[in-house]
Amino acid sequence: MGLELYLDLLSQPCRAVYIFAKKNGIPFELRTVELLKGQHFSADFAQLNPLKKVPVLKDGDFTLTERPWVLAAKSSKADPSWLHGASAWRRQWGQSSSRRPMRSS
Repeated sequence: MGLELYLDLLSQPCRAVYIFAKKNGIPFELRTVELLKGQHFSADFAQLNPLKKVPVLKDGDFTLTERPWVLAAKSSKADPSWLHGASAWRRQWGQSSSRRPMRSS
C-alpha cells in the first residue's frame, strides 16, 4: 500500500499538508477524517494517533502524527536533497532564529 494521508480539509494544518503534496506531485491516498462529526475520537483513529489529532501520514507500517514531520517526510520523498539546505541554514544562523544579529536603530 502507498502513502495514506488522514486529513480534514477544514483544518488549516491539514490543508497545508494537502497543498504541499499536490504541489510537489507526491502520490497519496486521501483518507478524510471529519472533525465536526468527531471521527478523530473513534477507536479506529486512536490506533493511528493516540492523541486523536490530524494530520496523520501512514506509509506501510510507519506512521507520523505531527504536522512539521509529516511535511518533512513528504519533502524527502519529493526531493531528498532538501535536508542539505536546512543544515546549511543552521550553520549560518545557528540552532534558532533568535540568534540572528539584531539591527541597530
